[in-house]
Amino acid sequence: MITVAEARVAAAKRLRSRTGDWAGLLVSTGTVDEGFALGLKPPTEAQVLADKAAVLTWVGDWRAVDGAHGVVVDWEHRAWSRVGGQTVPVRLRLADPAALAWFAGGEAATAWRSLAERARQLRERFLRGGERDGSGDHDLGDGLAQALRRHRAAIAGLDEAGFAQVLEAAAWLAAHPGGRMRPRQMPLRGVDSKWFARHRSLVSALHTVLTGGRELEILDPEDRVRIRILDAGVVAGQESGSGALGGLRDLASPVDEVARLPLRPRLVLVSENLESMLALPGWDGVVAVHGSGYAVSVLERVEWLRNVPILYWGDLDSHGFAILHRLRTHLPQVTSVLMDEQTLVDHRDLWVREEKPHRGEFDTLTGQEARALARVRAEGDVRLEQERIPWEVALARLEDARTALLP
Repeated sequence: MITVAEARVAAAKRLRSRTGDWAGLLVSTGTVDEGFALGLKPPTEAQVLADKAAVLTWVGDWRAVDGAHGVVVDWEHRAWSRVGGQTVPVRLRLADPAALAWFAGGEAATAWRSLAERARQLRERFLRGGERDGSGDHDLGDGLAQALRRHRAAIAGLDEAGFAQVLEAAAWLAAHPGGRMRPRQMPLRGVDSKWFARHRSLVSALHTVLTGGRELEILDPEDRVRIRILDAGVVAGQESGSGALGGLRDLASPVDEVARLPLRPRLVLVSENLESMLALPGWDGVVAVHGSGYAVSVLERVEWLRNVPILYWGDLDSHGFAILHRLRTHLPQVTSVLMDEQTLVDHRDLWVREEKPHRGEFDTLTGQEARALARVRAEGDVRLEQERIPWEVALARLEDARTALLP
């Protein structure tokens, strides 16, 4: 016998699995003609005889919910020789998502009602009271439904005011194809660069649908790269010892601007720790780059470092090796320094614990690097921050690595 409680669990599972699709149908068509049915496995005569009280309670529970808020229970007559004729519930039927939500209750019902309301708002705002607006092959209703399904989690995470603001931004951008601009230039109250960074993906998806695929021309903050020119001689057309780039040796600029600098280094040193990069001495032929964590992948766009040896120095922890792997994926000529097992062991007293270690596997690591990572994990996910290594030790190792790589 399926109890009411068990049926509620099954209904909630069904509602969770179909919430996105059903909300999409509400956007595109305005209705959902789909529900839920569940066989209740009614008792046999033997079961009734074994525990009549339990069966009576079960029947009473189903009778209590029958007819409430769209809940339909099908009943059938049983002609039993020893118990006599009895009418028992055999099937639960819920005609639509509203009935399913009422019966299931809990978080699944709350999530459905919230997303259904968002679907209604999308339809009312952009389909002019339910009309379907076609532009060539572009079907606005289906496009909005797809955007809702794809960005369901983001939409569910917004409160009423936040979702209204997203709709307003998407509508304004669709109606004002004014060329490239920054978020700061949008005349919408409460919309700034931080807001736009958080909601760009959803706004962009809605804008694409509303405009039939037009590109959203809101400029993102550029990825910036900080570099130190350790030898002015790497600047094309200048001799070692002369001023670098008009006297500038330490600068941070958008990556595309850095890529256009007239630099011809013989070696690039990427340091994840900014203070370590700033402490580096002058070195012939070398440009130092601040790695900025997982943003190292943007360095692939810097043409002047694509075909030169690269030294990478990061923290001796799982994330340090993950960043090394990411950099090497884009620039395979990377050699690590101070990221070996002996360096880790020699500075045991400086270890701390990683709060959230990276559990990935990195197939670009060398054997020496892989052993160091294995030791990091074997010791309980420890971390040796590169800035904690004594400077004289680090500088000597960096010098040795530089000498080995420079022709």
